[in-house]
Amino acid sequence: MTLPSQRLGSGPGGELAEPGFWQRPPAERLAAFARLRALDSPVFVPEGGGRTGHWALVRHADVQEASRLPKVFASAPGVTTPEPARWVRALFGDSMVNLDGADHAQLRKIVQRAFTPRLLAAAEADIHAVAARIVDDVLEHRPDEFVSAVSSRLPLEVICNMMGIPERYRAEIADRVNHASENIGVERGLASRLRMPGRGLRALARMQRMVAGIGRERRRNPSDDLISALVCANVDGQALGARQLGAFFSLLMVAGVETTRNAITHGLALLTDFPAQRDLLLSDFEKYADGAVDEMIRHSTPIIQFRRTVTAEHTLRGHVFVPGDKVVLYYASANRDEAVFPDPDSFDITRSPNPHLGFGGGGPHFCLGAHLARVEMKALFRELLTRPVGLRAVGLPDLAGSNFDNRVRSLRFAFERP
Repeated sequence: MTLPSQRLGSGPGGELAEPGFWQRPPAERLAAFARLRALDSPVFVPEGGGRTGHWALVRHADVQEASRLPKVFASAPGVTTPEPARWVRALFGDSMVNLDGADHAQLRKIVQRAFTPRLLAAAEADIHAVAARIVDDVLEHRPDEFVSAVSSRLPLEVICNMMGIPERYRAEIADRVNHASENIGVERGLASRLRMPGRGLRALARMQRMVAGIGRERRRNPSDDLISALVCANVDGQALGARQLGAFFSLLMVAGVETTRNAITHGLALLTDFPAQRDLLLSDFEKYADGAVDEMIRHSTPIIQFRRTVTAEHTLRGHVFVPGDKVVLYYASANRDEAVFPDPDSFDITRSPNPHLGFGGGGPHFCLGAHLARVEMKALFRELLTRPVGLRAVGLPDLAGSNFDNRVRSLRFAFERP
């Protein structure tokens, strides 16, 4: 989209376009979003030196409305910033999050059918076993870095177990996931921008080749796992092909692992920063755990934003969007909307209702893994908080400074009791 001349220059949305905006302290970024929410209509955020840009939807109601109108606010050609190049899509296949209409509905139906009650029950039992084993290891070895020792392990092990990934591949997959996602949405220098995309795409290609090979073997010899269910499915005569399986696995790894890992890590930091809320949770874990998990997700908002492309004229809060406009749904802002969440910057595990948009704003793209993510977080915090020794974060999380996800590189932690 070409930027009309009257939109050039520094406007209310210009702050979000500054290269260093996402490296600012979180409080400063949240204050900027609060200023944008106070405006009467969506603002334009210039990109590419002012030649292109997007409209920022920062209010809870606006993000919900756009999410529930996929025929107007389309996910194709891509939800990330920048959008995936055509050759990348041709090589790796389209992820479910970048599809619309019948293509998205058919793929989602195949995946949903594969999540049978039996598979989900087995996954939930496995989550509790993995959470207990991780905390056993923590208590035995006493590490001091939370992401590598705890929060990244749970979702990775659970998804690999559910998919049926052989143990011999898992260390390599974890390494590939880190390479594929480490610089998404992070402002980098020219040399790094030229070097890192190739590294990330190579990691993605190797990971997809690996899972495609497992898929071929499962077609010949099906097992009781999700890959077998996906490649042997018969939904309107269709199952997942090799590229579709690879794209879905990449989505699970980068989205399912990364988002849950970050929510868990932010959760420990929040319970440390708000000791009264931690005490309340410990006073009756089963009573308050569900609310605590949702409040951790709202407060941290693991996915900061997704992009949409306007396909039909539509008026939203006084502004007329036209086909070709780019729109960004800022979940991180919507989850702090004062019109929906009283005292939005506080961490309150009793917040009710809590209609956060941490899993999307509704509509056909609502997160398929929302239930499992909640189960994982609840199981892990039950183990972390109810064992004889307590854990607390030490210092601030080391944030990646990404405009895409609220990623934590590392978080130091310590034991409260010997």
